[in-house]
Amino acid sequence: MRLGIFAGCFLALWGLVYLRVLPRGLGDSNLLWVLVLAVVISAPLSFVLLRKQRDAMSAQIAVKVDRAKSRLDSNRSQEDGAA
Repeated sequence: MRLGIFAGCFLALWGLVYLRVLPRGLGDSNLLWVLVLAVVISAPLSFVLLRKQRDAMSAQIAVKVDRAKSRLDSNRSQEDGAA
């Protein structure tokens, strides 16, 4: 999803440069300028637009970590009981 947002920003910026709405870079630096600008614009956009997915993923990870911790604690108590 993040790559898609970056690609959309890149294509939009490339179109604006092609239409000469945005200035071209110096010499052959046009592609690099558009790439850097696309990264700068897509980073905050992905932070805002992908918030729901990020929260859902962190909740899933937290559940798995809690489950692993409980298994580890139960294994430790079984070892203590056996000794």
